[in-house]
Amino acid sequence: MPAPALFVASGLTQYVGAAIAVGLFSVLAAPTVAWLRLVVAALVLVAWRRPWRLRWTRRDLAVVAAFGSVLAAMNVAFYVAIDHLPLGTAVAIEFLGPIGVAAVAGRGWRERVGIVLAAAGVALLAGVTVSGGGGADVVVGLVAILLSAVCWAGYILLGRRVAIGGSGVTSLSLAMAAGAVVFAPFLAADAGPVLSDGGLALAVLGVGVLSSAVPYAIDQVVLRRVGPAAFAVLLALLPATAALVGALVLRQWPHPLDVVGLLAVSGAIALTSGRPAPAVAAAPVP
Repeated sequence: MPAPALFVASGLTQYVGAAIAVGLFSVLAAPTVAWLRLVVAALVLVAWRRPWRLRWTRRDLAVVAAFGSVLAAMNVAFYVAIDHLPLGTAVAIEFLGPIGVAAVAGRGWRERVGIVLAAAGVALLAGVTVSGGGGADVVVGLVAILLSAVCWAGYILLGRRVAIGGSGVTSLSLAMAAGAVVFAPFLAADAGPVLSDGGLALAVLGVGVLSSAVPYAIDQVVLRRVGPAAFAVLLALLPATAALVGALVLRQWPHPLDVVGLLAVSGAIALTSGRPAPAVAAAPVP
């Protein structure tokens, strides 16, 4: 499948899962939901890929652990953000992380113009939210989503390094387990209600599978095909997908200026996707 089509599938599953997570914030704290999402995804992927079958060097484990820690931090910060900001707006601002990666790794005028256009769209979307007020909630959401953007940039760079190592999805399963372990001392204690409520446990399972296991596995497939700059720009599809899910599921209808911002981001996609990304030798996934 073409990379844009894979990203649409990934985005739909990821943000439907995020919409379900928003509904859980009245029962569990946002960081706890993010941690439980990671635990579920780790269990699913570890059971599927069985990473203990491979030989791991200390260097491999260090890279995987770093990748998992960044991924976990990104998830926690993102869930704090969507507890205070509309889903589509949060995703758009978070896109500042991939834009930074594309600015450093991209080559050619098409990528540069696309980056400027995408940045303008993100700035417009963020400006509408700030001008709408909200006080301390908006400030907390903005700080959280900016932190998530930084982590997203690290996720792209470390994720590509993991992906081209030849065991992308298997390494991802181990990384998720590592991230869950790192954050367990801070977040596991508040997850008790899930053990006594079957409906809540089922909802958390859905969040984990839809928001982590499926989209991050797709990411590993795409990261082996394209360079970091192309991957970062293709991620511009996600704000529009998140805005659509937010409108249909959470009734977070976009402002007209939000639509303009989303069109700017989509224009960046159209501009940059017309140029093939540099080829990457793909190793078979065990």
